[in-house]
Amino acid sequence: MSFQPVLPLSGFTGWGFLKRTMERQQAVQQALPVQKRDEAYFRDRIAKADTAEKLVNDKRLLRIALTAFGLEGDVNSKAFIQKVLEGGTLKEGSLANKLADKQYQKFAAAFGYGDFSVPRTKISTFPDEILAQFRARTFETAVGQQNNTYRLAMNAERELPALASRTISEGAKWFTVLGNAPLREVMQTALGLPRSFASIDLDQQVAVLKKRTEATFGSPDIGQFKDPAKLEALTRRFILQSEMQGQLAANSPAATALMLLRH
Repeated sequence: MSFQPVLPLSGFTGWGFLKRTMERQQAVQQALPVQKRDEAYFRDRIAKADTAEKLVNDKRLLRIALTAFGLEGDVNSKAFIQKVLEGGTLKEGSLANKLADKQYQKFAAAFGYGDFSVPRTKISTFPDEILAQFRARTFETAVGQQNNTYRLAMNAERELPALASRTISEGAKWFTVLGNAPLREVMQTALGLPRSFASIDLDQQVAVLKKRTEATFGSPDIGQFKDPAKLEALTRRFILQSEMQGQLAANSPAATALMLLRH
């Protein structure tokens, strides 16, 4: 039996309901036999996967590991994932560091295959660390099957504070947002930017994002989203803007014509 979250409402009202009931709904999901079996399998096997090759050759283990980082779409790309993991993150030219999507960098750093003689999979707390992320991601995926806007908002609430707290330049933080498709969509939508915005020069994108962020939230910096109030303001604006865009699309001439043809 697959988990289906209860989402009786839409828009910002529905988001409030989800937030109020999230803890209870997550507990229901985690109690499902399929979830328990996956977690038990990971706990039992992960310490034995002491090389990247062993991890990628265990498809179930790899699926759980990738899902924890939102990379489950790569479960059949064994050679690519092995190369990402074996390259690590401590060498500037490693594959994980070169890829625009920084989830690969997080994934490689978390497992440590390419960075240490003994990978992090041997640490006693490692299963708890990865499975906490696995639970969060699988819940978000279940929510996203009904309402992708909520999935994106949940991802932003988890990812943005962590990014805001990193000891890197604000410019680097903005480039990280641009390299993370879900975060990019949240920021673009919240700031009222069209999808075509992604086609302009990256430096110009950062300049526009900073300008609009300052006008909307009072500061051009990603660092401000460590503040829960600022983060809430961002997710609220994103959800409201998404709802507005949906209504505009529904009321477009093409949609109106289709509705008339159906009657």
